[in-house]
Amino acid sequence: MKSKQRLRIALQKNGRLNTDSLELLAKCGLKIKPSKNSLLCHVEKFPIDFLFVRDDDIPTLVMDGVCDLGIVGENVLFEQVTQNFTVIKKLGFGKCRLSIAIPESSTFTGPQSLENMRIATSYPNLLKKYLQQNKVKAEPLVISGSVEIAPGLNMADAICDLVSSGRTLEENKLKEVDCIVQSQAVLIQTQKNLSSEKLGSLDLLLNRLDSVLRAHGSKYIMFHSPKSALESIKSILPGCESPTVMTLEGAQDKVAVHVMAHEDIFWETLEKLKTVGASSILVLPIEKMLA
Repeated sequence: MKSKQRLRIALQKNGRLNTDSLELLAKCGLKIKPSKNSLLCHVEKFPIDFLFVRDDDIPTLVMDGVCDLGIVGENVLFEQVTQNFTVIKKLGFGKCRLSIAIPESSTFTGPQSLENMRIATSYPNLLKKYLQQNKVKAEPLVISGSVEIAPGLNMADAICDLVSSGRTLEENKLKEVDCIVQSQAVLIQTQKNLSSEKLGSLDLLLNRLDSVLRAHGSKYIMFHSPKSALESIKSILPGCESPTVMTLEGAQDKVAVHVMAHEDIFWETLEKLKTVGASSILVLPIEKMLA
């Protein structure tokens, strides 16, 4: 019997995107048995394999058709010149930005402040594009890793590097002054033709991803409410669908309300609900949500 063709997904071998990617895929029902020595791992009960590689290699592997799909940061895609693949979904994690940062003691009034500076970066193509767009003459200094230490070692006057929380910049007495691009993890697909079997597996995977991503950040809220307060409560809850209202045994003037909110629920929102008469408020996360 002919074995079913398996989709191959390229994932970052080590780093933040590795953990977040595996967590997202696990929520989609894709589980593997980890192996420290294996770069290629099979998914249990699903025709998909994971290939663990350096993030810089993922676009090339997908472009060449070695892998059918890949999860990679947009910053990697933007940096690479050749892009013979398709971005099919933004995944909402791994968010960061590529920014210009300078020593805290320096002054920045705009891109022209970088004139004649040495700028350390691991993203020379994006930096050159930024400098050209702003008509700034500066010297890119290409460094792989630990870019933030360059100014302190007098190797550079500024840096162009990824920023997430900004803590690393603070630790090296640098300040962020200009953002070049925003980035997050995306799912990319090869432009080479996939078999009908692989396309079927891809459709199933995309449906599961949509379910998990749709549920991300949504909350299921349950509480008791006076019937007279229902209209006020609807105006307080952000991004809510029509609530489910049920009678409470032995309480003619109160109801149980169940509602799904598609936006974050903050303490202030719960406190407002309480002021209009809501009680026994319970907020639950939603793991999956099929449309």
